[in-house]
Amino acid sequence: MLKNDLTRRLKIGYPIIQAPMAGGITTPELVAAVSNAGGLGMIGAGYLTAAQTKEQIREIKQLTVNPFGINFFVPGGFEAANEKITAANDILNRVRKQLKIEAKAEIEVPDLYSVQDQFLAQVQVAIEEKVPVCSFTFGIPSGKVIERLKQNGILLIGTATTVDEAVEVEQAGMDMVVAQGSEAGGHRGNFLKDHEESMIGLMSLVPQVADNVRIPVIAAGGVMDGRGLAAALCLGAKGVQMGTAFLACKESGAHQAHKEAVLHAKEDELVLTRSFSGKWARGVKNAFISEMKPHEALFPDYPVQNALTQDIRKAAGKQNNREFMSLWSGQSPRLAKHQTAKALIDHVIKEAEEIMGKMSQSL
Repeated sequence: MLKNDLTRRLKIGYPIIQAPMAGGITTPELVAAVSNAGGLGMIGAGYLTAAQTKEQIREIKQLTVNPFGINFFVPGGFEAANEKITAANDILNRVRKQLKIEAKAEIEVPDLYSVQDQFLAQVQVAIEEKVPVCSFTFGIPSGKVIERLKQNGILLIGTATTVDEAVEVEQAGMDMVVAQGSEAGGHRGNFLKDHEESMIGLMSLVPQVADNVRIPVIAAGGVMDGRGLAAALCLGAKGVQMGTAFLACKESGAHQAHKEAVLHAKEDELVLTRSFSGKWARGVKNAFISEMKPHEALFPDYPVQNALTQDIRKAAGKQNNREFMSLWSGQSPRLAKHQTAKALIDHVIKEAEEIMGKMSQSL
């Protein structure tokens, strides 16, 4: 009942993809556990170096013989004006004082060329290591990169927050598209328009995308159980991508304070912020988000702001201080459970099959 073009092309048992959450959440253990349970585990390689990417791929290969994938952040232009960086750093020094860590005087920020070089190096690693699936967030890679990956037999998945973005993904030659609804946790994947024009809910987004592209659509945003999977399939998706549900799992590398924050959050405590990274992202509201809200417009773009707050996030993690951590989460935290990845997948599939079985009997 749940077999379709997506499962056949990805060579997986179930139409479930584990969202590629960067920042240490997608450990080799989590990726392998998802793939071993019949889904598609995904490495969130956005913050990894090429060497770290290779190391993680090889660790996963020791833990599973099943297909898995990797996600890259597509480099884009960003503002790096010195006066804006200095102003942002002065504001962040107030936070560093609260955490009792050293104030930053000299500021090291990434430049576009180094970011692009790192991206291309990671792509080369994926080719050399024969990773079967690559997905992309924050835009679409160049035609040259797409061609190289496809020549090496790698399936490509793009991310879209609007119908127009999904059409662009298909026209670029991607094999599948993730339709990221406004409910999704973490960073927004919009690339054609600002986040405000790209906040379409999943129930509205999926059928409109499905009607306008021919490639398989993957629903993402707030999907946590079999009800979400069944609903996504009814709306025209071929599968789902789940992030927050896997973040709470035992194999996840999320900080324990992050897991606890998600497991005890309510849906009205999830907000959008660009204070941590310079790119809009959804997470559990805390002191940092509240204190930085008046200054959000002043902060530089991603990845500059992300580099500026790195020491703050790291220190907060060491201090188990959730008030200054980036606690990314989708809008369905009440449905999160602390369980194994296999238990999650088994429950999702059982529930979805029961729902769809009842639907078919009533027709």
